[in-house]
Amino acid sequence: MTRGSVQGEDTREGGSNAPERAEAVRKDADNAVDGAEDSENAGEESGGETGEETEGAAADESGGENEGAATEEPGGGTGGQAGEEPGGKAGDEPREKAPRAEAAGEALTEPPGRRPRGARRVLRLTAVGLALLLACLAGAGYLYYEHLNGNIQRDALNLGDSKVAAPTPNAAGQTPLNILVIGSDARDSEENQQLGGARETFGSTPLADVQMLVHLSADRSNMSVVSMPRDTLVGIPKCTDPDDGEVYPASDGRVMTNQSLGHGGPGCTVATWQELTGIHIDHFVMVDFAGVVSMADAVGGVPVCVDANIHSRDGQGHGSGLKLAEGTHPVKGEQALQWLRTRYGFEDGSDLARAKAQHMYLNSMVRTLRENATLGNPNKLRRLAEEATAALTVDPGLDTVKKLYDLSDELRRVKPERITMTTMPNRYVGARVEPTEDAEQLFRLVREDIALDGKDAKKKPDPEPTAPADPADPDDELAVQVRNGTRTDELGAAPGRANTVSGLLVDQGFAKAVADTSVLPSEDRTVVRYPSTDLEGDARRVAEVLGIPAGSVLRSTEVSGVTLVVGADWREGTAYKAPEADDSTPESAEALNGADDDACMHVDPSFTWS
Repeated sequence: MTRGSVQGEDTREGGSNAPERAEAVRKDADNAVDGAEDSENAGEESGGETGEETEGAAADESGGENEGAATEEPGGGTGGQAGEEPGGKAGDEPREKAPRAEAAGEALTEPPGRRPRGARRVLRLTAVGLALLLACLAGAGYLYYEHLNGNIQRDALNLGDSKVAAPTPNAAGQTPLNILVIGSDARDSEENQQLGGARETFGSTPLADVQMLVHLSADRSNMSVVSMPRDTLVGIPKCTDPDDGEVYPASDGRVMTNQSLGHGGPGCTVATWQELTGIHIDHFVMVDFAGVVSMADAVGGVPVCVDANIHSRDGQGHGSGLKLAEGTHPVKGEQALQWLRTRYGFEDGSDLARAKAQHMYLNSMVRTLRENATLGNPNKLRRLAEEATAALTVDPGLDTVKKLYDLSDELRRVKPERITMTTMPNRYVGARVEPTEDAEQLFRLVREDIALDGKDAKKKPDPEPTAPADPADPDDELAVQVRNGTRTDELGAAPGRANTVSGLLVDQGFAKAVADTSVLPSEDRTVVRYPSTDLEGDARRVAEVLGIPAGSVLRSTEVSGVTLVVGADWREGTAYKAPEADDSTPESAEALNGADDDACMHVDPSFTWS
């Protein structure tokens, strides 16, 4: 009860008593703060005290001092102690107080059935103490929450000029969620240097050596993960560093995808993925070497399996240093990092084998977190929160603990058996790799939110494409190149297809359609490609006239204008009939189910020991 309300009640009881009652209440509050000594005094007062309070107003008087003028009396007590003279102690005779109580018109005895005044005081002190404790806990919780938020590093989501439209919501208004997970090999600290490589690389431009696109379906029933090998050849688009305005020009031809991180930050890696796949990316999460170690320690170990003894080290010192005996072992800390970085000793020693090992680790981590009590232990949970927030760099859409928690809550809805890990289908180009036609099939499935495990409840209708940013030019002003891509592994290119189809377009009013016979690509399906968003409307118009589905209109940096590639599905005739969509995951993606706890990495015999 506030002082003002008590004074108001005193006024109603009688104007002459109001100042004394206000002073008594003020001193009673002071005594509550003083703590245990007052509680004892209150409980030991004898039965001749004043007792009854009217509607919660204080009954004891302080001797008529002015409000706010508490004085300390001999004996160390604060004046106005309930039920005793200023400075008095518990057990003092109450006979001296009675006349003042009588003068105030108050009863000398406690009415039957009312809680003793000392008990009320104890309850009041308990309530005050509990309130203070809750306030302290709330304050500490807020400060710790802000501390964790301060751990998180932030960077811009997309540094490229081009954007990819977000997917169209399903009938329930839900949209998929795409998060790019980036593992940085940054060696910009002593800790990272010790974990990550040679001393001559200290302070060098970091590389995005791990890149995984995590796709959470619109209905949150399934999750797909697509890894891209770090040495995949791609075109990196122009990126602008938002911190200093530095512009990184687009790559001259194709370069390794891990270089994208050095073009202004993770936002350029996001831009590179969107250019290649046409998939709208909502968020990114980046972690470095030290972060992997600290989070692996906090989780408490993740079981991994090898089919033979392995030591990832060759005569020249290459390798991660991983040393494990045959079988399944929990790895954490630096050993977990070694597992995630190992190439030498796994299968053919390529990034493809490393990606498979990473998939096994992530699947096992998901199962571990679900099966044990790691997140039910407050100390482990606190440590995991501390390590995770300190290890991460995220986009502004994930830059608080609450946002990260909300994301994790979305992800954990998916059961392990509905998680599918894949590697982007690829083929070797010298010592590097490039995406294949199967890669485009995989990207299409993700774009169209089709589960990679083949367990969608029913066939989803083709989504209505989002309207292009720029409308199409008039047909007679729209330039189109037509290429013959009908060659297959078994059949040569069907002769004259580029000329035939370009003639069809001219007949339809596309006066600037021409055949490009300088190249003979190989495409399983007929596609229309365009290089930038300002030509998307033109590309869609060409596809519409020829009856090519919208899903076959693709953005690509490999063309300089609207380019129609006649595929192996249109080797003859003048009318295009789109084949039935194949929504199966390509075998070359090497899909791994999240519930597969029998998966084991094959060890290269050259890296075994006995």
